[in-house]
Parts: sequence; C-alpha cells; structure tokens
Amino acid sequence: MARIMNEMQYDAIMKRVDELMFATDESTPVSDPRMVELDLLTEMVEEYEKENYPIMPPTLKEILVEKMKDMNFNQKDLSVFLGISSARLSEIISGKKSPTYEQARTIAMKMDIDPGIILAVR
Repeated sequence: MARIMNEMQYDAIMKRVDELMFATDESTPVSDPRMVELDLLTEMVEEYEKENYPIMPPTLKEILVEKMKDMNFNQKDLSVFLGISSARLSEIISGKKSPTYEQARTIAMKMDIDPGIILAVR
C-alpha cells in the first residue's frame, strides 16, 4: 500500500479527503469509486498521523482537573469526596507524589478513571 511520505503529500491528501467528504454521504454505496478512494486515503492519513502526530494519553492531573470542573468541585471538595487529605491530593495533582495503591483504587472507582492512567502505566 502507498504511504504518505511528507507534509506536502499529507496536506494534498487531506484536501482530497475534504472534497470527498462533501461529495459523499451515508447513502453513498461503498462500491462508489469516491467511497473507495475516501477509504483508502483515510487509511493512509490515519497511518501517517499515528506516526507523526501521536496522541498521548491524558495525565492524571489533566483528568482530575477536568473531572473537578465537571463536578463543580474545587480541590478541597475533591479531597473530601475521595477521602484523601488536601495536602496529599495536592501532591498527587502536582505530580510530586504518586497515589498509593489504595488511593489509586479509590480515585479510579469514585471518578471512573482508567487505573492505568492513575498509576502512569503506558
């Protein structure tokens, strides 16, 4: 299969993908040449982006800050909710300390966060 080798090719292919996206819709048969082309180009783009623009999983800090916003919690509220002292939670959020196994378990369960992220397992 062909590969995208550089940004110039990537930009040209992305332009064509945009054109094809507007030229097709969910009623377009998969056998339509435009859909075939779109599928092939999309695969090439995905492969190129995976290599050149990897998406890193969010950090524990990013997730906790976002969850606090969603729950309308400040750090003290979160501390009470999790049963973790404010000082310890501050160290966890700042990255100065890692949560203990029990703290990680509590955070994962109460906040519905992937334990791998909490324990920084990649």
